[in-house]
Amino acid sequence: MKLAIAFVLFAAPAMGATCESLSSFSQPHVSVTLAQTVAAGQFTPPNPRGRAGANPFAALPAFCRVAATLTPSSDSDIKIETWLPAQGWNGKLVAVGNGGWAGTISYPAMATALAAGYGTVSTDTGHAGGNANFIVGHPEKLVDFEERAVHEMTGAAKAITDAFYGRAPRRAYFNGCSTGGRQALTEVQRYPADYDAIIAGAPANFAKRQTFGQIWLWQATHKDARACSRLTRTRCCTRRHSSRAMPATA
Repeated sequence: MKLAIAFVLFAAPAMGATCESLSSFSQPHVSVTLAQTVAAGQFTPPNPRGRAGANPFAALPAFCRVAATLTPSSDSDIKIETWLPAQGWNGKLVAVGNGGWAGTISYPAMATALAAGYGTVSTDTGHAGGNANFIVGHPEKLVDFEERAVHEMTGAAKAITDAFYGRAPRRAYFNGCSTGGRQALTEVQRYPADYDAIIAGAPANFAKRQTFGQIWLWQATHKDARACSRLTRTRCCTRRHSSRAMPATA
């Protein structure tokens, strides 16, 4: 009997607040922009991709969706979303990482975590669009991308989870690949108290060396037609130098 009672309490935790009431959630540098209950199978992400009519989120259970903007610096504009199961929460939070230069919320990865019973959170790391254009003239945004956005996201998500369920997550995990793998390692190195465990898949680590290495490779393979032919033989290079005769390969 005691075990049965304990199971019921775990499977259906007492809520600390309604989802919509989280619109008034207050924490320094955190502004909630959306707090709404999403019915089962009714989530459609902004700018959906894929074939017309397809909805990869159709099997999701009902959840509380909370969007917020974080401003830890005067030039920060970090968007996050926290999704919390309406029922059957397993008591844990999974943060999911980004790819490339980030710039978007990782909705598919969040859906995977939510479907498994986890609360989940993601961030765009402080800018929109998957390129590095945001860096020029904005050193604080670079800091957000490098490490601050994920750390600030983590604290906000834990607090939002606590406000909704009436208790904080008993475990917090980070799961990411590529840029997300780097984010996982950066969290462990800079903010070890944020997560109980991480998955750092294919981490794009030592980012400065990696980035300048990529720049060197691009310059070397696009310097002239000979370099293009010898080192890459790519179609893009062929088009770039189509007006000039390509020399024989050495």
